[in-house]
Amino acid sequence: MKTTITGRKVPVTDSFAERTEKKLAKLDKFFDSDAAAEVTVTQERNLQRVEITIRYNGLLFRAEDAAAEANEAVDKLVDILFRQIRRNKTRLEKRLRSDAFAGVFQDEETEEPAFRVVRSKKFPVKPMDVEEAILQMNMLGHQFYMFRNMDTNEINVVYARRDGDYGLLEPNA
Repeated sequence: MKTTITGRKVPVTDSFAERTEKKLAKLDKFFDSDAAAEVTVTQERNLQRVEITIRYNGLLFRAEDAAAEANEAVDKLVDILFRQIRRNKTRLEKRLRSDAFAGVFQDEETEEPAFRVVRSKKFPVKPMDVEEAILQMNMLGHQFYMFRNMDTNEINVVYARRDGDYGLLEPNA
């Protein structure tokens, strides 16, 4: 797995990089060499936030955590990613069409959780620009808002980010 480690507002030491790559190597058994892991360390007040994103064959696994030491966060995140992969084992085997999981979980009887839709809602999608959609989202007190972009006539979603900014989701053409 190709690993990229980036530090924002914090330097990345060689020992941290080596330790992180060693921890992520535990997940190599699930992926070919095409997999790419991106590790980002950000300094926030007295905590270090670590985000790990693994991209492979159109799949995306992501986890983030904040701790006093980045190494603590990496330990926790590798466990979280391992559980994500194990939880989605059956779906992944179908998608990857390989025996990536053969022998790894032989003894375990994994029960796939049923995904339940507990609420469905239909509403009119009004044409508006991005700024108006953000205003609507804020007035409703929601974390996201779906709308028809009047510039592209496509369905878009604006969302509130943790850093106080906003994001925009647009479909690929």
